[in-house]
Order: sequence, then structure tokens, then C-alpha cells
Amino acid sequence: MSDFSDWYKGIPEITRYWFTGSVVLPLLGRLGVFSPYIMLLDWNLFFYKFQIWRPITALFYYPVTPQTGFHWLMMLYFMYNYSKNLETGQFTGRPADYFFMLAFNWIICTIACFATGIYFMLEPMVLSVLYVFCQFNRDTIVSFWFGTRFKAIYLPWILVAFDMVLRGGGTNGIIGILVGHFFYFLAFQYPQDNGTTIISTPSFLYKLFPSQVGGVHGFGNVNEVRRPAANNDNNTGARNWGRGHTLGGN
Repeated sequence: MSDFSDWYKGIPEITRYWFTGSVVLPLLGRLGVFSPYIMLLDWNLFFYKFQIWRPITALFYYPVTPQTGFHWLMMLYFMYNYSKNLETGQFTGRPADYFFMLAFNWIICTIACFATGIYFMLEPMVLSVLYVFCQFNRDTIVSFWFGTRFKAIYLPWILVAFDMVLRGGGTNGIIGILVGHFFYFLAFQYPQDNGTTIISTPSFLYKLFPSQVGGVHGFGNVNEVRRPAANNDNNTGARNWGRGHTLGGN
């Protein structure tokens, strides 16, 4: 239990809250503690019945069944890996900026899911975070199943194709990619190309999530410092997805 506690406390704060909710709520729903119906995102119930909690519960909840359990675990893995790396990498010392990114993506995901009739937002939100990470680490080599290796910039599209082949889906992943690209373009790409800031973190978030003393906050500058390359191992399978090393590294 001590090892688990150390691991859990080592997850950065915002990712830890999101990860915890995305583990606990689906498990409670699987055990029958509450009906999954009260968790899903529904236009009529939200606008006409004023059940305003649904965009929040749909962010954390995922219907876990024998058919969907593996996919849920895969989303948790990607959330833990890439949300943690973004929060402690590009957004290190800037929790308010990271929370704003998640809130911005969540709002756009909610609108897109309302428009397309998607009931649960865990997958598109995870893909939006993964996409932003891959934009910052586009030349990092990642490993997928069967030893395939490619640049991180292609990982979101590989996952969408993988979902299409195995489950006949892909819509959730495409929405996540579009949302992630929308944020990255507004927050980083456009300001770099044109010198004009379009979106910025509201000041009240800096009071709720103070930046580190002497740290830099805001958007527009891509941090060129990359995290140390992860050591490769000889394991194969889902545990290696997304792990790799920077080009030219060991």
C-alpha cells in the first residue's frame, strides 16, 4: 500500500483528479451503485430537463462491460501517460494554464458531442490531450503493437485507424483530434505565426492554481526542452504504447 500511495501521490494534481474520477465512477456504475443513464450526455435532458451535471459526468464516466473493458483501460493508460507528461512537461509549474486547456477542450468536446450524438466524452478528451502532447513531441519515436515504430505525430491517427478496425468506430477519436488541434492552433501555432494572442487563461484560475514562483505562464511559446528519453525494454503489447525515445537518443 505504501508503494501504491507513493505512485498515486506522484501523479500531478490535475491529472490525478481526472484519472481518479475516470476510474471510480465507471467502476461504481459497473457494480450497479447508480444507473449509467444519469451519467450520459443528452441534449434534451440537459436543455429541457435542466440536468446540467451531465457534461461533467460524461467527462469521467465510461460504460464498462466485457466488450468495452479493454478499451476503457487503454484510455486510462493514455490519460495517465500523456496528461501526466503534459502537466509535468510543457505545462510544468503552470497548473492554471493546464486546467484551462482541459476546460477549453471539454467545452468544445461537449458542443461536438451534442452535435454528433455521442454520450460519453472520456475518449475524445483523452485523444485531444494526446494530440497536443504529440504536437509538442512530434519527432519522438513511439512503439505500437507488434514492434511497429513511428513518430509521435502519427500516433493519434494510428489510434483512430486501430479503433475503426477493431470496433468499427473512430468518430470519438476524430473529434478528439479536431478539438486538440483547435486548441493547439489558437494557443500556440497562430500566436507564433502572427504574434497575436487569441486565447489566454482567466486571471481567477491563477488564484486557484498558482504558478511556481518565477515561472512563466500563458500561451504562445512552445517549450523546446524535451523530457529525458525513456529507456526501451523488450516487452511488447499495450504497455509499450506511446513509449519511446527522441530521435538521436539512446
